[in-house]
Amino acid sequence: MNRPTRLSLLVVYERRIMKALAFSLIAMALASPAALAADQPAPPVVGKPAPAFTLPSQEGARVSLDEFRGKWVVLYFYPKDFTSGCTIEAHNFQRDLEKYTKKNAVIVGVSVDTVESHESFCTKESLSFKLLADPNHTVVEKYGSVMEYNGMTLAARNTFLIDPSGIIRKVYLKVNPQGHSEEVLSDLQQLEEAK
Repeated sequence: MNRPTRLSLLVVYERRIMKALAFSLIAMALASPAALAADQPAPPVVGKPAPAFTLPSQEGARVSLDEFRGKWVVLYFYPKDFTSGCTIEAHNFQRDLEKYTKKNAVIVGVSVDTVESHESFCTKESLSFKLLADPNHTVVEKYGSVMEYNGMTLAARNTFLIDPSGIIRKVYLKVNPQGHSEEVLSDLQQLEEAK
């Protein structure tokens, strides 16, 4: 009689320990995204000056935001060259490039890829606008556009529409690449008409 009692007590204790461990793991899992989110900077908001930056383009030349004063800037962040969503988004901006030019707007893409990767991506996909390399995550962090994916730090798919005086007029977070260019063109039209 004594042995089954000890065995049943061990089973009960083991179950309690497993429940406590499971609860702790669940609590840690739920808390860690919040902790990560708290560490990451928030994206700049509408009505504020766009954070300044200088990064190398696919040609290797240094490009600064202030070079585009007097023009609208569509500053879009994307995760990775040669991936399907990023290719769709880039193709759509390229397709509409003439429409942006007519509206005195430039397209500037930023990811954490290298200059060499951007050069290959632009050549393969026939992209003629600027793609800027931010492998140190400096600008993606300034714009609150950082994400983690499979242990890699990437740029989150966010876009900032900056007016000719350098003020952010529209912020798009967690962009759907499919219809994004049309959305930005429509908003650009409305902002111009509201002047």
